[in-house]
Amino acid sequence: MDFSPKEVLNFVTENDVKFIRLTFCDMQGNLKNIAIMPDELPRAFSHGILLDAAGFSDCYQDLLLVPDISTLSVLPWRPKSGRVVRFFCNIKNLDGSYYAGELRHTLQSYIHELRAQGVTCECGTKCEFYLFDCDQEGRPTKTPHDHAGYLDVAPLDKCENTRREICLSLEEMGLDPQRSCHKYGPGQNEIDFRCAEPVTAADNMVHYKAVVKTIAAQNGLFASFMPKPLSGTYGSALTISIKIRKQGRDLFALENGELPAEGRQFLAGILSHIEEMTVFLNPIVNSYTRLRHSGAPNEVCWSFENRGPLLRIPGAVGTAPRIEVRSPDCCCNPYICFRLLLAAGMDGIAKGLELREELHATAEKKTFPTLPAKLDEAYALAKNSPFIEANLPVEIRRNFYQSIETQLALYNAAEDKAKFEEQYFLSE
Repeated sequence: MDFSPKEVLNFVTENDVKFIRLTFCDMQGNLKNIAIMPDELPRAFSHGILLDAAGFSDCYQDLLLVPDISTLSVLPWRPKSGRVVRFFCNIKNLDGSYYAGELRHTLQSYIHELRAQGVTCECGTKCEFYLFDCDQEGRPTKTPHDHAGYLDVAPLDKCENTRREICLSLEEMGLDPQRSCHKYGPGQNEIDFRCAEPVTAADNMVHYKAVVKTIAAQNGLFASFMPKPLSGTYGSALTISIKIRKQGRDLFALENGELPAEGRQFLAGILSHIEEMTVFLNPIVNSYTRLRHSGAPNEVCWSFENRGPLLRIPGAVGTAPRIEVRSPDCCCNPYICFRLLLAAGMDGIAKGLELREELHATAEKKTFPTLPAKLDEAYALAKNSPFIEANLPVEIRRNFYQSIETQLALYNAAEDKAKFEEQYFLSE
């Protein structure tokens, strides 16, 4: 929504707003914030609020949080008296220029480049998570909140009321959830978002995770987006939908049952770069536990009719033309993921890549290339990738790779690897 600073200041006064959360996303995709009082808001708009960057990157300098006025939203679970609102912020240097490691601006800039080429795009997410019970002292356990299965209803589905509260809160905040359901695993849930402009879609996903955890905690539960929190059952995925229009034409609209040439080239671009992008789509050790089990798509293939492959082109009547990327998980940073997936597809168009029929997942069993089996393998592919180097600023690569190296060092040093994964990643 478009607001002026004056309109926002009037809204704050008229609606008894007492706290303003200036939010941003760290390299691991986690929501961070600084809360300011209403009197500080004019300065935030005109100059920005000082941020010590050392806590979330290797940038040992002062930076500025500058609110994006269009992202104003009231937090519905806070009291009506003394309301709390939030803005997503861009991160800038003290001279007003954008910080080179700023994730949100990197995606914004790329979207502007695409628009200049007559290309518009939207992204959507389907985010799965588990709800676990807490013990008598409020500490999270790994006991699922129910033992329901796919699309079950109450009383088997004990997560129903919590999901409902989450969806209503998201809707009240303008985050536009589309549908929700119980998934395959015990205590496992999914909430889908409508497709939106990529920066908005990334903002929505980052805040969605915080809303889920907040509402779950208010219901005495613990929500985890860990890719594979329980052995012997299903992992939690992030399905990313992508819509592309070029010069007003849908690239994924089927014509006589076939994709247009540029749509096929876009898919070919993603498939050609998916292995070197994997560390960004699946950025923790536990991600690869999920990719090896429970039907998770670890093979590099595509399909129209089959729901299982890594890349899928839904063909249901009445659905908007789109593709689905099914390998990521919710521990990824959506700003980075959307940037790389879009760039890979556009690289396929620029190079006129052919969508390889031998990668088409049909009913006949085939052998396909596979994604990296471990985090260190995925990391090595990314570090040696000219595509990654060309599409992510050096500051983002350096900060991200540093976090991966720290994680791998801790994991390799742990005597009990399974216990390490639980302690280190369950809160994801």
